Amino acid sequence: MLDKVIENNQVSIVGTIESSFTFSHEIFGEGFYMADVRVQRLSESSDCIPLMVSDRLVDVGVDYTGQQIRVTGQFRSYNRHEEKHNRLVLSVFAREIEFLEEGEEPVKTNQIFLDGYVCKQPVYRKTPLGREIADLLVAVNRPYGKSDYIPCICWGRNARFASGFQVGGHTQIWGRIQSREYIKKLSEEETEKRVAYEISVSKLEYLAEE
Repeated sequence: MLDKVIENNQVSIVGTIESSFTFSHEIFGEGFYMADVRVQRLSESSDCIPLMVSDRLVDVGVDYTGQQIRVTGQFRSYNRHEEKHNRLVLSVFAREIEFLEEGEEPVKTNQIFLDGYVCKQPVYRKTPLGREIADLLVAVNRPYGKSDYIPCICWGRNARFASGFQVGGHTQIWGRIQSREYIKKLSEEETEKRVAYEISVSKLEYLAEE
């Protein structure tokens, strides 16, 4: 059962560690730490992806900044309470980490597969230049009755296809994790630069409503 749940949320990234590990939380004596990993796209740009690691997996007291790593795991979410509302926080939960030799060329650096359920009505729109976009929020089951809520963005034909998905529908998604900066308005005078994370969808299937 556990293997089946793990298989419905699979992430593989290769990138460069950009920060030292900072403490996040502890569960049953096991400490979890966060660091940022810079992952190159096929273009000149890149994505900065948050990584959550157990202190049983690596020595979190070591500064690995600049080290290239391959990570396999899951893309997870939790709600962090901020002032009057909850904020969805996303990160790659590492199950295995491999430190790569300098100059070692990975085949593909950013892949994700999700098998989950549509939990909000898809939002379909067109950009001013006519490009089709659809936003999906997919719930992916985790052990012990928990779920991860993963925002996904579809383009072109995939956007048109996803716009017809129904809440509760079973979907499978392939793509990559991307980061995107935006400006959050906090008050009339105050703004804050934040980073959003989502799945850029390359392929998706709609299996059934359940």
